Amino acid sequence: MLNGKKIVVVLPAYKAGKTIERTYNEIPFDIVDDVVLVDDYSPDDTVEVGKKLGINHIIRHEINKGYGGNQKSCYNKAVEIGADIVIMLHPDYQYTPKLIHAMASIIAYDVYPVVLGSRILGKGALKGGMPMYKYIFNRFLTLFENIVIGQKLSEYHTGYRAFSADVIRSIDFTHNSDDFVFDNEMISQIFMNGYDIAEVTCPTKYFEEASSINFKRSMKYGLEVLRVSLRHRFHSWGLIKSKLYNKPS
Repeated sequence: MLNGKKIVVVLPAYKAGKTIERTYNEIPFDIVDDVVLVDDYSPDDTVEVGKKLGINHIIRHEINKGYGGNQKSCYNKAVEIGADIVIMLHPDYQYTPKLIHAMASIIAYDVYPVVLGSRILGKGALKGGMPMYKYIFNRFLTLFENIVIGQKLSEYHTGYRAFSADVIRSIDFTHNSDDFVFDNEMISQIFMNGYDIAEVTCPTKYFEEASSINFKRSMKYGLEVLRVSLRHRFHSWGLIKSKLYNKPS
């Protein structure tokens, strides 16, 4: 715990058998109370490695539900077991667990309710091996989103995120995509609800075992991000009504 708040790390996993142990071993258990592993029907030994590590809460999807579908299971389980702060950490070791202290502290002491680990604030993205075309897409999409949504984030596309459980309970992510654009939709929902988001500089690593989407999937994701941004603006103007911004029932 930190300042009396229970911290739960959620690991949305797919084919993470080779990397999950390195990730898990760097989690700071001096403040982290529990870990949730959700395996999205991996063909490898992700679940077996998780059990060997002693992870208490392991969910294995019986079909592949996608990156967004995985996160839905992660957040539902974290809230179910009483989390006050939820840290979403990829188990592919692309993001360092050593930032959990910093990210959790910002929420635990009521500075901000949401924290993103940004690869763009410093020089971590290209230094860590991010392909140039992804870096350019990231910068273009972020600029577009900031202008359309009216915010000033350095990056919308990081997979390293920390939330107050109150924020998670306040949005209805059941209507969100089960694909990669889930992350972007969630940020849109958070801003629409009036929450502020903090960022911390985060190094990243690109290597063979680290998960990454290919060029074709990146293009599809980019078009979906543009759609989310425009939908956010039109909804805020009252021109359309999207169920994405409904309150949880």
